[in-house]
Amino acid sequence: MAELVYPPVAAGFKTAWKVLGLRFTIIGDEHIPTVGGAVLASNHISYLDFALIGTPAAPKKRFIRFMAKKEIFDNALAGPLMRGMKHISVDREKGSTSLVAAMRALRAGELIGIFPEATISLSWEVKELKSGAVRLAQGAGVPIIPVALWGSHRILTKGHKPNLRRKNIPISIAYGEPYMIEKGADIELEEEKLRTQIAGLLHKIQEGYPDSPAGQWWGPKRLGGTALTLEEAAIENARRKAARLAKKNEKKEGK
Repeated sequence: MAELVYPPVAAGFKTAWKVLGLRFTIIGDEHIPTVGGAVLASNHISYLDFALIGTPAAPKKRFIRFMAKKEIFDNALAGPLMRGMKHISVDREKGSTSLVAAMRALRAGELIGIFPEATISLSWEVKELKSGAVRLAQGAGVPIIPVALWGSHRILTKGHKPNLRRKNIPISIAYGEPYMIEKGADIELEEEKLRTQIAGLLHKIQEGYPDSPAGQWWGPKRLGGTALTLEEAAIENARRKAARLAKKNEKKEGK
């Protein structure tokens, strides 16, 4: 079936990167397969991550189908685009439906992108992973490709004002070597292996990043930045989740 939506949207993002003056450093994009299915599992620091990760795949005429929360598909503007690009809606109350759709796509030779941390990391570090990426790769019998990116949170991320002025912000993306997950392998051990792989790639691109994170809100505490630690971020996420739940319950009671 012809791709009518994805190519023009990808071209639009490419133009946007030029307008913003982004400076890309891409490592390991040769690991993006030219044919066949694979799971690309990345850290998550920005609302732009899915578009940035897909940029190096476009020259290979590969389109990454990302798993994204249902609320994005419900949006009047974003929803039609997400469906047109064949991304996969994730309803957290009916998670099995999205897994089945992703498994079917992988077996058909598609590339599936997933952020196994589930939400943006407030510490800019790789936090504990959900098991979806590992289970998908194992179940579909396709390789998993660890991915790390850095710099995108300086443009558009949770809890900070968008920075859409032309700033020549460096963006670094690293793709690790694909590897298979054996059937019957311990899921928890494989999750930790994947987290270690993503974190290793992240540290590598941080080491070569041209701008210093010391004293910056976008810098992890490990590198002298002012971001929360993993532990502090976990507490803050729990607080925000409780606040959202309380607000939701208030609306229900008010009906």
